[in-house]
Amino acid sequence: MKAISFDAKQSIAVIDVQAPGIPLAGQAKVKVHRVGICGTDTSAYLGKFPFFQFPRTPGHELGVEVIEIGEGVSNVKVGDRCSVEPYMNNPNSYSSKRGRPNCCDDLQVIGVHSNGGMCEEFILPAHKLHVGNGLKFEQLALVETLAIGCHAVNRAATEAGENVLVIGCGPIGLTVVEFLKIRGCRVIMMDMNQDRLDFAKNEMGVDATVQVQKDGSELQALSDLTDGNFCEAVIDATGNKFSMSRALEFVAFAGKLVYVGVTSDNVEFPHPLMHRREMTIMGSRNALAEDFTEIIELMKAGRIDTDAWITHRTTMDDLAADFPTFLDPASKVLKAMVHITP
Repeated sequence: MKAISFDAKQSIAVIDVQAPGIPLAGQAKVKVHRVGICGTDTSAYLGKFPFFQFPRTPGHELGVEVIEIGEGVSNVKVGDRCSVEPYMNNPNSYSSKRGRPNCCDDLQVIGVHSNGGMCEEFILPAHKLHVGNGLKFEQLALVETLAIGCHAVNRAATEAGENVLVIGCGPIGLTVVEFLKIRGCRVIMMDMNQDRLDFAKNEMGVDATVQVQKDGSELQALSDLTDGNFCEAVIDATGNKFSMSRALEFVAFAGKLVYVGVTSDNVEFPHPLMHRREMTIMGSRNALAEDFTEIIELMKAGRIDTDAWITHRTTMDDLAADFPTFLDPASKVLKAMVHITP
């Protein structure tokens, strides 16, 4: 736990910069106002996240202000409020050239593979900034979290009126719900925890919930909710190999299964079930620039209620003391937000 520093004096984290503190051509220096805490940060705090090499400055959910730009930068100007797309890809990689920089072989996520934004200022490529003037810095810090769910829903290519099952009532599952509702889908949520399902029903407005049972009767419950047809799309946000293996049972004929959760274990399923129903199975990793743009426009239009997402707030001075409480299920943290500068 001592490996991550929460020192408010740590002033500059430099990303791909040759002259520290000075933005070069195509770069921008930003002041960090808000940092969201996510599962990656808590896993790193516990020493359980495999991609961390210590010491590391965390922070990839960011609401920032542009304070200086390098030569040739035209997409942002000094004073702009921005969300940060934290996925630093190699533009010459195979996947980047195919329009999929989110899964680039050379991908470096700031705050994970390299130093991030839990600091006062840092420098990054200007094209990774998404302008959101008129929004609060807290809203801009939420964009990356929401983008994970947005990208998963875009991968599923859901349509209005379709039955869509979201497995897992954690933060990522709830971001998926946000965009399914916007697309007019009938959203069903599945989880083991009834309190979480009640939150999803009462606070997030899902259409129906199904609690996982020891006897497997949730399969019949879902069948009853869908006239025996199951769901045109299933999005598993658990990262649990048992859930991910069983998720195929809930997919309709010619339906789609999207894994947005990640596990290091093998996922196993009977091939005849997948083949008979002619399913499409896909992964969803990170997000794309257009996902960030979509979310910022939805926020500006008032179609995403961001107030409901932030359940806890802290400052850099109090973070070291408050952080352990974010790990306690009793605290019911959905999203904790760190205030770096006013």
